[in-house]
Amino acid sequence: MGPHPAVAAIRLAVRRVLHDVLTEHRAEQRAEHRNTPPPTTADPHAPLVLVACSGGADSMALASALAFEARKLPVRAGGITVDHGLQEGSDTRAAEVAERMTALGLTPSEAVAVTVGREGGPEAAARDARYAALDAAAERHGAAAVLLGHTRDDQAETVLLGLARGSGIRSLSGMAAVSGATRRYRRPFLQLDRQTVRKACVAQELAVWDDPHNTDPAYTRSRLRHEGLPALEKALGKGVVEALARTARLSRDDADALDTWAADAETAVRDEAGALECAKLFGLPPAVRRRVLRRAVIAEGAPAGSLFARHIEEVDRLVTGWRGQGAINLPGRVEARRQGGRLVIRQG
Repeated sequence: MGPHPAVAAIRLAVRRVLHDVLTEHRAEQRAEHRNTPPPTTADPHAPLVLVACSGGADSMALASALAFEARKLPVRAGGITVDHGLQEGSDTRAAEVAERMTALGLTPSEAVAVTVGREGGPEAAARDARYAALDAAAERHGAAAVLLGHTRDDQAETVLLGLARGSGIRSLSGMAAVSGATRRYRRPFLQLDRQTVRKACVAQELAVWDDPHNTDPAYTRSRLRHEGLPALEKALGKGVVEALARTARLSRDDADALDTWAADAETAVRDEAGALECAKLFGLPPAVRRRVLRRAVIAEGAPAGSLFARHIEEVDRLVTGWRGQGAINLPGRVEARRQGGRLVIRQG
């Protein structure tokens, strides 16, 4: 008799990601002209894959699936839990999660404490601190990948949050299955719903911890999860989550294509000295032109996370609605101004 269907589903999702990691690891070895034999599970040089585990149902299911699949593949598996220090006893809970990961067979398994700032609001600040800790842990252990337990439901929530912000198609594309500058972060569960993941925990009798912040109406995502999405499903019928996740996939394809177009167009709209020519920018489709402008502003030092659609719209008006207006001040002490038919963007 095989495993519970939910358990089989999470293991298959993780197995596919591990095969991708192994394929990329072997390609890197070939590129470096290493004539080494294929790694084994006991090989200290086998790629290390870490799971980011909060102790909740999603990440505990992910940790269990990683531990199970890694035993059958030439992969080392470990786990990291981040203590945000935002609740009383969080250090104790983090230590317990690390112990549970060790019991599953994940090595190394460690708890990392962080200090959460205030920039961008509590949710964004916690997320920034968490990813910084995960990046540091991955570098410290030389991990090839870090697995994250985001589900299809999380993806739907992300799309709705992007829609509410009016942030454009890139925001609507939600979370990528693979992200990070070095393709570090992998999300095996984006095609699985939250209920399936919880069923897998019950079937395996995994102890899980439900973060009270996930039900606290003070947090935007919590309100969306417990009030917004249920209201949408009541009004529109079942299938809203699946439709939103599908929207994310389609939007990501479109956004990737437009980004590629913009990267190619950027060279063509610059003069011999490298300055952006307004007449050539004007001839681009708006979606492409604004991407070119965003790339140029970021290249001059504007932080991408602080650069919003309204900033780019103001810069765009220097090209499409020129009436003699002055310089536009942007995040990171970057300014954009029109001068002699050129768009001058520089840090000042």
